[in-house]
Amino acid sequence: MTLNRVPENDSIARQRSSHDDTNKTSQLALAQHDGNSSTKSVNSLGDSDNDDMRLKRQVGLFSGVTLIVGTMIGSGIFVSAGSLLANAGSPGLCLVLWAACGLYSLLGALSYCEIGTLIPKSGGEYIYFLEAFGKMHKFFGPILAFIFAWVTVFLINPSSVAILSLSFAKYFISPILTAIHFCPDVYLSYVIDRLLATICIGLITFVNCYSVSAATRVQNIFTVGKLTAIAIIIGGGLYYLGLGYTENLEIGFEGSASSFGQIATAFYGGLWAYSGWNNLNFITEELKDPYRNLPLAIIIAIPLTTICYVLINVSYLTVLTPEQIISSDVVAVDWGNAVLGSASFLIPLGVVVSVIGTTNGTLFAAGRVSHVVGREGQSPDFLSYIHIEKKTPVAPTLLTSLLGMLMIIPGDIGTLIDFFGFAISIFYCAAMVALVVMRFTKKDEHRPIKVPIIIPIIVMVVSAILVVAPIVAAPQVQYFYVLLFILAGLIFYVPFVYYKKRVPGMGEIYLVIMTHRWLQHFPALGFE
Repeated sequence: MTLNRVPENDSIARQRSSHDDTNKTSQLALAQHDGNSSTKSVNSLGDSDNDDMRLKRQVGLFSGVTLIVGTMIGSGIFVSAGSLLANAGSPGLCLVLWAACGLYSLLGALSYCEIGTLIPKSGGEYIYFLEAFGKMHKFFGPILAFIFAWVTVFLINPSSVAILSLSFAKYFISPILTAIHFCPDVYLSYVIDRLLATICIGLITFVNCYSVSAATRVQNIFTVGKLTAIAIIIGGGLYYLGLGYTENLEIGFEGSASSFGQIATAFYGGLWAYSGWNNLNFITEELKDPYRNLPLAIIIAIPLTTICYVLINVSYLTVLTPEQIISSDVVAVDWGNAVLGSASFLIPLGVVVSVIGTTNGTLFAAGRVSHVVGREGQSPDFLSYIHIEKKTPVAPTLLTSLLGMLMIIPGDIGTLIDFFGFAISIFYCAAMVALVVMRFTKKDEHRPIKVPIIIPIIVMVVSAILVVAPIVAAPQVQYFYVLLFILAGLIFYVPFVYYKKRVPGMGEIYLVIMTHRWLQHFPALGFE
């Protein structure tokens, strides 16, 4: 079994092919683009061989909806519900912000529909920045795309996986420890949480490396499971609401936050809970009938998620006081203990199911970003390899998982969420600028979907405010760290992307490891 890099224009392709039916020795075909000409290979490949080395369209409408819903509804509604309420200052503003985050996500997703159908390639913002700005200037044109890839591959995606896995550990172990009446000390609790988080990442990584269909089946099953748990919370809350438990809701907007910085920080908590609305754009090349299914999946998934989030918070407030919600690390579990009695175990079980599904969807999309970056020649070649039979981007998936595991070691969920929200707002703003720019640079190209220009402008302005307001109103050191990390990417851009320098032997070392040692240790991945 061998690995393949998908050939694309303006990229350096390394291709490995095998002919299992003839049992011949596998050969490594090296191909390289000159920037304009078509790929020239040492071993010529037919059209069927090229098709075999591409990611396959295996994701339908239902799987697309479950990928969005399953990725969005994860730990955010359970982890950041208290922090958003604390920053909002009142139940009324809290509910408004949850709805506003949903509207922001919907407007952003509709804008992404236009870009995604105009440029039907995987990679999301990375490929959009490359198409919009890449040809404007030889040096400065591709910088934004590279910076996005740098931050996404090494910060946003791994931090997302780390947050989710830590949330899984917390919700998985909490009811077990309660049931056996065991209260571990701080150090033991730290070790248990990190061990469980690592196991969670490892299992989901295996599924995503093994098969696209297995990953989508896991996503479908766990999305249905999480929606069932959410239905229990919403149903219980509406029942208590009908009984007249409206005391906390009647507080309204009393004590609401008034500073832009505080509201923006509260918005970050919501953004984390809604993160994932753009994940379908990362896998456009694997989406069946993308011109139909991309916008339809978004229109179904995001309003459904928004309604769920608002109603879940209403349910929390019917039973728990704002102070209880803010001080709780496991809000949903506290709600279950107060409402469900002996059946309260269903809530942590539902949360665990929810977090696993979200981690799976996040890792599924994250691997595609790294794969496309490698395919376009802006990262090490091995990141562009795909498994010739499974059609999975193994190396990028393993990279994201490894970085996620490293981030759980010092991981504080609140700090990681702030990192995530601030960084992602920068790129949402830039994506809207790219859309507006392409209205002029690609004005004659066919657009299956075209949104009113005011929509991306609104998203752009809101994203810019979310970036600037916290720095001006309530500067924190983590925002400086994010900006420093972004600028650090330029250290790698100049030698390795602009001047196209390569670390000698990196690709060969990777191939030796993947085709020999890992072949023996992990035969279930299909490297044989």
